[in-house]
Amino acid sequence: MNKRTQVAKYVMADLFASATAWTLFYLFRKVYMEPAKFQYKVPVEFDANYWWGLVLVPVFWTGLYLVIGGYADVYRRFRIKELGQTLLISLIGSLVIFFVLLLDDTVANYRYYYRSFLVLFGLNFAFTFLLRYIITSRTVKRVHGRQIGFNTLLVGGNERAVAIHQEIEGMPKSPGNRFVGFVSVNGGDQQLSATGLKRLGKWHDLRPLIAEHAVEEAIIAVESGEHADISRIVNELEGTQVRIKIIPDMYDILSGSVKMTSIFGAPLIEVNPQIMPAWQFALKRAFDVSFSLLALVVLAVPMAIIALLVKFSSPGPVFFRQERIGLGGRPFRIIKFRSMVADAERHGPQLSSTSDPRITPIGKFLRRARLDELPQFWNVLKGEMSMVGPRPERQHFIDEIMKEAPHYRHLHKVRPGITSWGQVKFGYAENVEQMLRRLKYDILYIENMSLAVDLKILAYTALIVLKGDGK
Repeated sequence: MNKRTQVAKYVMADLFASATAWTLFYLFRKVYMEPAKFQYKVPVEFDANYWWGLVLVPVFWTGLYLVIGGYADVYRRFRIKELGQTLLISLIGSLVIFFVLLLDDTVANYRYYYRSFLVLFGLNFAFTFLLRYIITSRTVKRVHGRQIGFNTLLVGGNERAVAIHQEIEGMPKSPGNRFVGFVSVNGGDQQLSATGLKRLGKWHDLRPLIAEHAVEEAIIAVESGEHADISRIVNELEGTQVRIKIIPDMYDILSGSVKMTSIFGAPLIEVNPQIMPAWQFALKRAFDVSFSLLALVVLAVPMAIIALLVKFSSPGPVFFRQERIGLGGRPFRIIKFRSMVADAERHGPQLSSTSDPRITPIGKFLRRARLDELPQFWNVLKGEMSMVGPRPERQHFIDEIMKEAPHYRHLHKVRPGITSWGQVKFGYAENVEQMLRRLKYDILYIENMSLAVDLKILAYTALIVLKGDGK
């Protein structure tokens, strides 16, 4: 199973489909549109416009598919999804090409604009969907025939685990699960051993087992009412890129928690498979880069003034740099205007408070107006942070928080932000207890993440900055 080869198939199919559609659309214009405009037959010649289009238009289409997630999970695609995604991308792409390249054309009458757009859309959709349908159908057939599978680990070995294992293994058309073994949760749940499935260890061995067996899916087979066990297991799986599924009970089904993605699959709850659609992530990143560049240019003079105030108000550097933990648990160095005296943590990591004597007079103002955060636009440009996201913490305090709330690692699913829902609600945390209170809002943000929520948080942050009532 070579994912790169599969991705290459989709890319080549999209390039060929868009090149073919462009060629036929060019011929349509020469044979139908231009004779209607000029009132005489126009010779068909492939001029420079055609050749430039033949190069740039397919690149545009593949770029659009890349942004919207058309090359993600290439072995988990299905035909209905392919139809909907191709329709959407064909519509968006055709609108862009029409307004950028075709709207200023001189035509016989306005109806030719509609015909031009419909032909452009129809050709791109027809050829792209046809080729993608063929590739996806062959892949689905191989998955159903157990030629392609996803290494799957069962968490739990009780009767429910035995039942789901037998159900999936007994399906005439496989959903793609290739079981590599199971791990026990309470030590006594080992009924799966009787089916021949290998016991690989206990649930707290999950992370090394996932790496060792290249696990892609984990099915949690404990009672859905045992929230403590489910929570611990999900936290252990967090950050492993493994798809997490839970066997539901009748309450889960009646409450609408179970969403079927395949007629032939087992009814399972999939735990947050996608925070936001790929196109929203791409748009969020584009917004981050654009806004940060604009902010660094527009605020260059005010930032220079702040830098001078910091420099001359107290001894020490202008900027404060500190290691924080970001996306995927990777460390990076955050940058701020210094708001405390130099060497403020010579006795070890400490959180600040409203009356902290280490805060300088200018630093107190900068913190209330959030102006000390302005240099973080550079972290955003570098891709280490986002405009909106959970505030990044130091490893020392993460270790303290994890003792009380192991689900903190959920925050590492996304880039940390200059501002956040928790920051708007509570401001700077003065102790671990306040960090835990803020954590609830950061988790809620991730579970409800969208561009609309980002804009609301940015609006409230702007009000705090204008009023200067930040904590």
